[in-house]
Amino acid sequence: MAGDARVNPWMMVACGWAFAALMMAVLWLVQRRYGDAGIVDVAWGLGVGLLALFFAIGSSEGLLARRIVVAALALIWSLRLSGYIFWRLLTMPEDGRYQTLKSNWGSAAQAKLFGFYQIQAAASLLFALPMLIASRNASPWGIADTLGVIWWLLALSGEAMADRQLARFRADPTTKGQVCREGLWKYSRHPNYFFEWLHWWSYCLFAATGPWGWTSIAAPLGMLYLITRVTGIPPTEEQALKSRGDAYREYQRTTSAFIPWPPQASERETQCAT
Repeated sequence: MAGDARVNPWMMVACGWAFAALMMAVLWLVQRRYGDAGIVDVAWGLGVGLLALFFAIGSSEGLLARRIVVAALALIWSLRLSGYIFWRLLTMPEDGRYQTLKSNWGSAAQAKLFGFYQIQAAASLLFALPMLIASRNASPWGIADTLGVIWWLLALSGEAMADRQLARFRADPTTKGQVCREGLWKYSRHPNYFFEWLHWWSYCLFAATGPWGWTSIAAPLGMLYLITRVTGIPPTEEQALKSRGDAYREYQRTTSAFIPWPPQASERETQCAT
C-alpha cells in the first residue's frame, strides 16, 4: 500500500469475521446436501490460513519480512491440516463425534449445526488474531522471530509424523479394531493434538516484540482448553471407548493423554513381573 494508506485493524477484523461466517454458511449447505458434518474441520483450518494472508497483506505498517513469513507458515500449516482432514473425509465414514451430536440433537440437528458452524467461524477469526498482531509488528527481525520459525518447524514435523503413523496403522487390515501404539502414539494417546498445540506458540514469538504482543498467548491457552476439555480429547476418547472397549481402557491406563511420556507397564507385564 502506498503512502500512509493503512487499513484500520478493526476493519480487517470485521471483514475477516464476515468472510469466515459466509464460508461456514456455504459449507453448512454442503454438509446438509452430502450428510457429512466433518467438512467444518477442513474449513476451520483453511479459514485461519486465509485470514492470516489477509491480515499480512493489510498490515502495511508491519515489517515486510515478518508479514511474509507469518502468512507463509500459517498457509502451509492450514493447507497441510485441511488437506489431511479432507483426505480422511473422502476415505472414511463421518467422524463419530458428529454422528453422536446429530443423534443427540434429533430433529433440531441441522439448526444446531448451523450455529455450531458459525461458532467455528468465530473461532477461526479468534485464532488468527495472533497472526494479525504479528503482522502489525514493526520491530526489526530478532531472535524471537528466528525461534518462532524453528518452533513452528519442530511442531509441524511432529504433528505430520503423528498423522502419518496413525494413517499407516489404520490402512493395515491386520490392525483393524486395535489401538495404535506405534511411534509417537506409544508415548501419548493424542500426539497430534500435542504438536498442534505447540504450533500455536510460534505465532506468539513473532508477535512478542510488538504492541499487544503478550495478548497472543490467548490462542495457545484457548487451544489447550478446547483440546483437553471440549472438542478434542473428550469426544475422541468417548468414541474410542465405544469402538475399542477394554483395549482402549488399558491404553488410557498406561499412556499419557497429552504430553508424550514413557508409558507405564501394562497389567499383563505387571503380573509377569510379580
